[in-house]
Amino acid sequence: MLLNGQPYELDRARPLAEVLTLRGYDLARVAVLLNQRVAPRNQLSQIEVQNEDTLEVVAFVGGG
Repeated sequence: MLLNGQPYELDRARPLAEVLTLRGYDLARVAVLLNQRVAPRNQLSQIEVQNEDTLEVVAFVGGG
């Protein structure tokens, strides 16, 4: 799969939430495009991703 333009190999299909957590993302602070479509936040645990998929993840950072 491509994750933010970088190759990332999965050993099997996995829930999107699991992949994001393994990569260190805080699920409450991200927006995700899966194959150029917005992945609904309330479905991140149900959506399965595979090596053929493309993910773009934007992490929101607080500050002032």
